[in-house]
Amino acid sequence: MSFREPITIRLRIRLTEQRMFVCSIPNVSQIFSGASMRIIICLLVVAMSIPATMAAANPSFNPSADSPADLESRRKALKDMLNERWEYTMRTNPIYASILGDKRYNDKVDDFSQKAIDADLEQSRRDLARFEAVDTTGFPEQEALNKQLMVRDLQISLEGARFKPWEMPVNQGSGIHIDAPQLVSILSFENIKDYEDYITRLKLLPILFDQTIEQMRKGMAERLMPPKILLEKVVTQSNGIATTSPEQSPFMHPFEKFPDAISEADRKRLRDAGLTAVKDSITPAYVKFTAFVRNEYAPKGRAEPGAWSLPDGAAWYTFRVKESTTTNLSPEAIHQLGLDQVKEIEAKMLDVLHQLGFKDMKSFKATVDADPKLHAQSREQILDLYRKYEDQMYARLPQLFGRLPKSKLVVMPVEEYREKEASDAAYMDGTPDGSRPGHIMVNTGDYAKRTLLDLETTAYHEGVPGHHMQISIAQELPELPLFRQHEDYTAYIEGWALYAERLGKEVGYYQDPYSYYGHLQDDMLRAIRLVVDTGFHYKRWTRQQVVDYFHDHSTLDEITVQSETDRYMAWPAQALGYKIGQLEILKLRQYSKDQLGAKFNLRGFHDEVLSGGALPMDVLSTRIHEWVAQQKMQAAVADSGERATPVGSGKQSQ
Repeated sequence: MSFREPITIRLRIRLTEQRMFVCSIPNVSQIFSGASMRIIICLLVVAMSIPATMAAANPSFNPSADSPADLESRRKALKDMLNERWEYTMRTNPIYASILGDKRYNDKVDDFSQKAIDADLEQSRRDLARFEAVDTTGFPEQEALNKQLMVRDLQISLEGARFKPWEMPVNQGSGIHIDAPQLVSILSFENIKDYEDYITRLKLLPILFDQTIEQMRKGMAERLMPPKILLEKVVTQSNGIATTSPEQSPFMHPFEKFPDAISEADRKRLRDAGLTAVKDSITPAYVKFTAFVRNEYAPKGRAEPGAWSLPDGAAWYTFRVKESTTTNLSPEAIHQLGLDQVKEIEAKMLDVLHQLGFKDMKSFKATVDADPKLHAQSREQILDLYRKYEDQMYARLPQLFGRLPKSKLVVMPVEEYREKEASDAAYMDGTPDGSRPGHIMVNTGDYAKRTLLDLETTAYHEGVPGHHMQISIAQELPELPLFRQHEDYTAYIEGWALYAERLGKEVGYYQDPYSYYGHLQDDMLRAIRLVVDTGFHYKRWTRQQVVDYFHDHSTLDEITVQSETDRYMAWPAQALGYKIGQLEILKLRQYSKDQLGAKFNLRGFHDEVLSGGALPMDVLSTRIHEWVAQQKMQAAVADSGERATPVGSGKQSQ
């Protein structure tokens, strides 16, 4: 990302690498005799250099202009502004607040009117100006970083507004029609008020559907349209709920089981009220929405799969690449990186196939397709395997991490109404207070057509040490403001999860060679994404070109190939963050090992990566480089102490 702001110098035991080596003392055995003055001089040099270092990092730094009272006042002002912004976010995004476990707005829905969108953009402009005006001179590093990240987030949001993403609000993977019923598995129902709030929200959802249709009409007028092939799937999804009897609607699931504390009389009252809301509000809203998409919207869907065919599409894709990767890599550079990664991983996959007795991917795929033992035998088998892999990895976490998540993890099946378009698995955050555990939502649809090869690696990606590990720890860092506990940088979050898949091999898992092949295949999937996403949206590939590339370089089953292809059409650049983030984390790990040698501690490295919450790649790089410098300094101090003669040891000079 191009937005870079100097980070306040970390004033704990850390200096720049150059100063550390200048001030090292080769003849430490004389520390407490003739060379003590050398130590004092060295420390004075360091102390005198701090103002210059601070000035280089922050041109506005003025060591004489800042009183303690002024510093504390500015720190408090920033903290208050961050809290105000968070409260604004919760108030204007009540569904998101509910997802996070904040129940204050459980009886409300988002306002998706143009008036609300314009007001939000204006508020963001005002807040950006306020945050940019904060002088962070003298702030602790993390507090200065709070400002830097908030400014960055607001800048990106406002930069993206020129492309009017709200005018393309639905596709086969997201949108009001498919997101609303998923709330059922996310919300907690603990008392009567939770149910009453939910019923009120059901009655309000038709307003949100109407506002969504209004934005979609604007998109039609401005030729901001998703691909027609995807919109036809939206019709199927929406119609599935529209034609379901109210009693069987997914929106009625909360009324199937009540907490023990709710009386039978209240259960009947709430169930009846919920059913009325579904009959009178939800079903008619879905019928209306389905008719609009089928008759008006989908027929005008764009023919080309790539974003380049949209008005200002090339610029939008470039922006999305920057947003997803948090880098300045060009689509061309990413495409070439993908080609290189595919070649590298393909060689590893072939090595495994040769060990298994196959000469190439084609013969291996034919065998896998025909072998029922390599396919799921039931829905429950898939869920059981996920649970097994999570349990075994939990036992090895202390080898890899010093900080472990407190939040629990459960494995659940994807709801049947969205199985056909859902990915193989996805993680849904738990709540910070622990009232709702994190969920791995596993797609068990068409189970007989699903191979078992990649279940182990996907379990590590979605659960521990992947998404559940990283996201839960971020939510459990009290020193971070709330917006940083819930930051959503794709390259970091997905890059970490992809990196985490490799850790299974490091602690002795993937013992079945078919499972290890599945791990490599999933790594290949993320490399292929670099090629085909840029292929779609930058090089103007057709849908068939993408499908053919998958077939030529992987043994993924056809269900996955088709759903992945549609996904890249729906969310340009989103899939780039996985491999870009993983490669950056691997690069930083190798840098740390090279610099620290025998002093490198993998648990310490992982804790440092995770203990700042999700970060842009350039900020993460700065953080790890500073950590390495700190480790070097601590090691130098420890070595000096071990070789020195302690004062007061009683030993007489000769």
